[in-house]
Amino acid sequence: MIEELQNIERQAMGNSRVHRLDARTKIILAFAAIIAMVAYPYSRDVIVPGILLFAFFSVLWAFSGLTVLTYLKRLILILPFGIFIIIFQIFFENSRYDTFTSILDLPLGIHVYAESVEFASILLIKFIVCISFIILLSSTTTMQDMLAGAKRLGMPSEFVLIIGLMIRYLFVFAEMYGKVINVFEVKFFNAFDTNLPYKYRLRTLAYAIGTLFIRSYEQGERTY
Repeated sequence: MIEELQNIERQAMGNSRVHRLDARTKIILAFAAIIAMVAYPYSRDVIVPGILLFAFFSVLWAFSGLTVLTYLKRLILILPFGIFIIIFQIFFENSRYDTFTSILDLPLGIHVYAESVEFASILLIKFIVCISFIILLSSTTTMQDMLAGAKRLGMPSEFVLIIGLMIRYLFVFAEMYGKVINVFEVKFFNAFDTNLPYKYRLRTLAYAIGTLFIRSYEQGERTY
């Protein structure tokens, strides 16, 4: 995931029509789509605006020149966080429904309800559409342009400065992480190699993690 952060920033420097759009326009589009999906009532009717917004996203993604595989890779990275919450919905009686129909009975008194499956499906549609627009924004707008656009839209300068420093630290951390991984590869070190003593692997990993954070902190201080 850390390596993907640098790939996203490199691809955000493209020269397509979507890349060349003003950052403020893309920020407004992304937030408008997210607010529209979040504010839409929880009903089966959400499928229609969901399809329309996803079709709009698909057109913008096509004009960006980025591949479908790139989108799927980034979606898969984020999907587990939402799926974890969505899956649990099917096992509980949702307060938005008056009656419940069990479609699957599991051991320990656990039931899967049709109404809860419907609610989970609605959540999934909302989640995918919202995340898709976030992926589009981050894949076609550099971090610096995004911050500049947010500032011009009225975000306080103090917030922009703090977020900017945080983002720079993330990239410093990613660079240091890459160096540590390169050192491991040069020395043919594999943390999962059972031929190496367990204490040696644990000590090496602990030292590497400590070094990673200390060097990132020191570099961040020098940059600041």
